[in-house]
Amino acid sequence: MTHLSSLGYHTIAPDLRGYGDTSAPASPTEYTVFHIVGDLVGLLDHLGLDKVFVVGHDWGAMIAWYFCLLRPDRVKALVNMSVVFSPRNPVKKPIETMRKNFGSDYYICRFQEPGVVEAELARVDTALVIKKFLTSRNPGLLCVPKEVGFGGNPNSKITLPSWLSEDDVNYFASKFRRTGFTGGLNYYRAMDLNWELTAAWTGEQIKVPVKFIVGDLDLTYNTPGVKNFIHKGGLTKHVPFLQELVIMEGVAHYINQERPQEVSEHIYDFIKKF
Repeated sequence: MTHLSSLGYHTIAPDLRGYGDTSAPASPTEYTVFHIVGDLVGLLDHLGLDKVFVVGHDWGAMIAWYFCLLRPDRVKALVNMSVVFSPRNPVKKPIETMRKNFGSDYYICRFQEPGVVEAELARVDTALVIKKFLTSRNPGLLCVPKEVGFGGNPNSKITLPSWLSEDDVNYFASKFRRTGFTGGLNYYRAMDLNWELTAAWTGEQIKVPVKFIVGDLDLTYNTPGVKNFIHKGGLTKHVPFLQELVIMEGVAHYINQERPQEVSEHIYDFIKKF
């Protein structure tokens, strides 16, 4: 944001519902893509902004894809990171598909039952949870058996990489201590509901200019089937205005924090064309 604002752009980073200092409804039914995209449209209307450049990462990337799918009229161009566009399967719900392909211990499947993962995370200091998530560099499938739990060993010692400070961790932890993790988990718990609600968009393409960036060590990039989808025509079939694809070497999931300068330059190099 500092990089782009120094170049004259008006930058906005909203706290999506469930995160930061905004509200965190308890029910997953209040986290559908219609709710989240509606929040963003409401924010743009409030600020008097007609069309914007959109930049997303992780769940922000998923919401950005939906934003462009549902309201392309509000988007100039999109720079998305880590999470590739996932076209709607007209037959199978996403959680059913993941459980079949990756097993019940796959992290998204484990997130589904309300309260279970929250209890696991509560056994460990919130700052340690944040450190574990942000410093993970294992590109394999994230599967967490119940006997292990998402909290893991509460006495773990984690050495932070150069791109992550204790101040960063403590800031993130302070926000999650306020709201808990339920809001963030509810995005996953609404995935099947999103599938039901978006039936009318089956087969619809993303029809805005797009640049997609992902690290070669990102667990999302290494999920079975994703590389073939990206490199063998699936992505361009569903995102026909994909103009740039960047695979950053030696970078894991939190690409925008690990390589902030490089990512900032990638964003600017793309949006300055429009």
